[in-house]
Amino acid sequence: RGAGAVFSFEIKGGRAAGRKLIETLSVFSHLANVGDAKSLVIHPASTTHSRMDAEALRAAGVSEGLVRLSIGLEDPADLIEDLSKALYRSQK
Repeated sequence: RGAGAVFSFEIKGGRAAGRKLIETLSVFSHLANVGDAKSLVIHPASTTHSRMDAEALRAAGVSEGLVRLSIGLEDPADLIEDLSKALYRSQK
């Protein structure tokens, strides 16, 4: 109610699951910046850090399944539904 949030979490399945999650989302925008009025998502291992192998990612403190969300002003129910569907599909 009025305050945004930026947080990260890890999903099972590494890079492939992260890519699938990003491709499935429709309410979240796939952008690297944070603090926007719209909700944003990024999967560093397949975007900003895509040239790094698993060992280099670990050394940088980034896992292959790391996903970062920046929550904007959309309806919370829409965001929850979008993320729930994408998480489910990313594990298939």
